[in-house]
Amino acid sequence: MKTFFTLLFSTIFSFSISVQTSLQGKVTAGDTGEELISANIVIKQNGVFVAGVSTDFNGNYRINLDAGTYDVEVSYLGYPNNLIQGVVVKPGLANILDIEMTEPEGVILDEIVVKEYKIPLIEVDNTTQGQTITAQNIQSLPTRNISALASTTAGLSQSDNGSSVIVRGSRSNTTDYYIDGVRVHGTGHMVPARNIAQIQVIQGGLPAQYGHPAEGEPGKVIIQRNTLDQNIHDPIIKDFSNEEYQKIIENDFISPGDEAFSTFSIDVDHASYSNLRRYINSSRTPPTDAIRIEEMINYFQYDYPQPETDVPFSINTEVGDCPWNKKNKLLHIGLKGQNLSLEGAAGNNLVFLIDVSGSMQSPNKLDLIKPALKLLIDQLRPEDQVAIVTYAGHAGLVLPSTSGSDKAAISNAISGLTAGGSTAGAQGIELAYQIAKDNFIETGNNRIILATDGDFNVGVSSYNDLLSLIEKKRKTEIYLTTLGFGYGNLKDNKLEVLADKGNGNYAYIDKFSEAEKVFVTELTGTLYTIAKDVKIQLVFDPKTVSAYRLIGYENRLLATEDFDDDTKDAGELGAGHTVTAIYELEMAGTQSEDLVNVKLRYKLPDEKQSRFTRKIAKNHQLSIEQTSENFRFSAAVAGFGLLLRNSKYKGDADCEMILDLAENAQGKDEFGYREEFIELVSIYRDLTTVSSK
Repeated sequence: MKTFFTLLFSTIFSFSISVQTSLQGKVTAGDTGEELISANIVIKQNGVFVAGVSTDFNGNYRINLDAGTYDVEVSYLGYPNNLIQGVVVKPGLANILDIEMTEPEGVILDEIVVKEYKIPLIEVDNTTQGQTITAQNIQSLPTRNISALASTTAGLSQSDNGSSVIVRGSRSNTTDYYIDGVRVHGTGHMVPARNIAQIQVIQGGLPAQYGHPAEGEPGKVIIQRNTLDQNIHDPIIKDFSNEEYQKIIENDFISPGDEAFSTFSIDVDHASYSNLRRYINSSRTPPTDAIRIEEMINYFQYDYPQPETDVPFSINTEVGDCPWNKKNKLLHIGLKGQNLSLEGAAGNNLVFLIDVSGSMQSPNKLDLIKPALKLLIDQLRPEDQVAIVTYAGHAGLVLPSTSGSDKAAISNAISGLTAGGSTAGAQGIELAYQIAKDNFIETGNNRIILATDGDFNVGVSSYNDLLSLIEKKRKTEIYLTTLGFGYGNLKDNKLEVLADKGNGNYAYIDKFSEAEKVFVTELTGTLYTIAKDVKIQLVFDPKTVSAYRLIGYENRLLATEDFDDDTKDAGELGAGHTVTAIYELEMAGTQSEDLVNVKLRYKLPDEKQSRFTRKIAKNHQLSIEQTSENFRFSAAVAGFGLLLRNSKYKGDADCEMILDLAENAQGKDEFGYREEFIELVSIYRDLTTVSSK
């Protein structure tokens, strides 16, 4: 039988930013027309591998390529490979290549098992298997450490330090770990147990009845994550070349004699951390300008006390040794927003503004947005309301404002979304604000939630015009939250600033479990603002501190006079959120009981005039061992940020120091976020060790 395919070219017009040259389309079965999920597509040029990708749940694929002529080879279980030669990719276009696969004659397959990854996950037919531990088993066990979970299998034991398992018949250093079919370095701190579907332990060598295996034969611990976390990761394509980040000029040390005041806006965003996690898990070092250390620190919640006064947040300070520079001290400042229960909270007027342009055709973009927003839908109450606006070539109202009690209607509207076309982002924002205004709740939470990769290329004459539009709209008391998705085309610089100008927050969602964090674990902080325009100003005494350096917050610095200027915009604090700032201090010869005056200004959500509060940070200097878990863990995260930025101020910081700090400050860690950080540092250590050889 012949293999049929159609090569179509379509032009997507762009007013300000040229369209990414790409090859995309759908892979289907020629006999039935069924979309083929996880078909493998390999692009070659002159016989040399160029790129590869797998089709998503709808059989679609997309690969960014330079203009030229390529050979395209498609493979799928049960079908002969399909080689299409001489495919011409024209510049500045979304080149369409739909491919039909033909089943071979005379071949009958008893069963076809389609897996999300083309590399093996759980080895269902392995005869040397020791035991498979399911998600149900995991939930019934008290531990959340992978090594401890795996060691419940007969024939296994934990190492002396508890960080790994030793499989019977294998040497202690030859136990291999696999996550979703990919061999990884590291040990038991890999994936929080809540994200695991199964753990399979395979003893080394032959089955037990044949005696012990050959010396050195490795055992295996195979970890398979929950389906939604698996499916958004493409194991081949790792093209990050078209991403954009705002330039960061690192803060220097300042003498109080030159400038006694240090003023900045709070930042509760944490997109930088989940974004750099995506890079490291893809075996890449993140760009320097993608590292915003304050967002790394603030990704984690800290055990600060609830406020005890009418100020809606508590203020906490601590001073201790600097782990990467023994001569200096760290000043730790932590705010804790007042907790708020969703039950009894004000009604929500939400507008989902969803990018459905052509750039969103990817498993980790629109196909992740859908289940992510459905998590939020599940939390809605009858007094809440949701409208859905989409934009591609133009903006449109997909769902008028609908009660949270009608979850099926909202969910069905999201399920029906498809991607294609150019990106009229400004038009979408205009319509979303209009819908939010039409359904405004006077005493409620009025918020637009924008889900996109951030590529706005149609509708405004310049990006500055878009920012001016957002600044104008924020006066209507409608907040803007931005959610970044996907890789290869992420415009992080735009999404961060849009949220800042729109009095909202910015999160990057790289996997389903991150959506759970934003829309379930930290829902009230995501939706409800308890204090806006929050500014911090520290006043240093040159007799006590000879120099100070704010770690991070480079994009949030304010002039001294901005502190008392109520027209100057600053950050918003969500219910239950924690905000942490760290200063590195060079101490002067004269010491006093009071170290620094910490002043804050903030507005309540419905007020236009700021309120003032302050706290004197006492000069009670502690050794690193005496400091709190809050202090040590946040210092570990800050130190990792300095490493990732290759900062000139990183001092003695290295991965081992960071791991030691973090492992001894893991605390309760109910959701496994700190455990995941420890594993991320371990992966980065192994990645940089290999690359340096």
